Amino acid sequence: MYQVQRESQSFWVPLRGCRYHVRQWGTPTPGATPLVLAHGWMDVAASWQFMVDAFSEAFAQQRPIIAMDWRGYGLTESPPTDSYWFPDYLADLDALLDALYPDQSIDLVGHSMGGNVVMMYAGTRPERIRRLVNLEGFGMPATRPAQAPGRMGQWLDELKAQRGGSNDLKPYADAAGVASRLMKTNQRLGQDKATWLAQHWAQPGSDGQWRILGDAAHKVVNPYLFHVDEALEMYRRIAAPVLAVEASDDSLGMWWKGKYTLAEFHERLQAVPVLEKATIQDAGHMLHHDQPQTLAAMIEKFTR
Repeated sequence: MYQVQRESQSFWVPLRGCRYHVRQWGTPTPGATPLVLAHGWMDVAASWQFMVDAFSEAFAQQRPIIAMDWRGYGLTESPPTDSYWFPDYLADLDALLDALYPDQSIDLVGHSMGGNVVMMYAGTRPERIRRLVNLEGFGMPATRPAQAPGRMGQWLDELKAQRGGSNDLKPYADAAGVASRLMKTNQRLGQDKATWLAQHWAQPGSDGQWRILGDAAHKVVNPYLFHVDEALEMYRRIAAPVLAVEASDDSLGMWWKGKYTLAEFHERLQAVPVLEKATIQDAGHMLHHDQPQTLAAMIEKFTR
């Protein structure tokens, strides 16, 4: 199994009706700028462990490093809901920063869904962010008003499916089964990392079956359309320098099959006032798993 270099400590913060789980690494120097890590869809805070282990000793010991499990993920409570709303992630992040770092700017890193959250948050609360790192947080394809009735109908249909239990996540017989699933999704993920991550990504239930620590309600589509013009207005208000990091594998192209491309995402990024772009070679969407040393070095350099 993967040998952790820097152990995290867990604590819980009551936020907006949820008991939020937060991991913290190291003993920070008072007054140092916090580094806050926001995970992606169907992931957990522990997913950052490999990257945190790759930070230099001077960097890791100098500042607070925390990662939270979003609502309905990991060890954070799942609220009583049948679907999740994107603005709640921004509100949770805002409440968390108010609770832990009031009147202090932070460095903020987000991956995938978390990357989308941090971009929107930085445009809404520009004064709170000193440096911003977006790891493959591409946003969504452009939409047209004509799609609205179909999207609302899709949402209603998926809520019905949710009530019927057809959205339930597949259980696994043991942790080894979870690890195999992780390696199937990401073929670059080694057995040692997968074995370690499986024990944080899932837990056994009373029946002995291992279940993913993610609420199935996250699978329900958002009933409202993504509006590119609104996203660009958020981007334009970001005051912090932004580092946008992509993997050499084009995950966007694989997901959307030409409906939304990297070229379109790069065009949107032109709205960001201060932008630096980088690509990590030999990596897929889970670049913090595939190349943690390279990514850690990038973040250290950018946030120094």
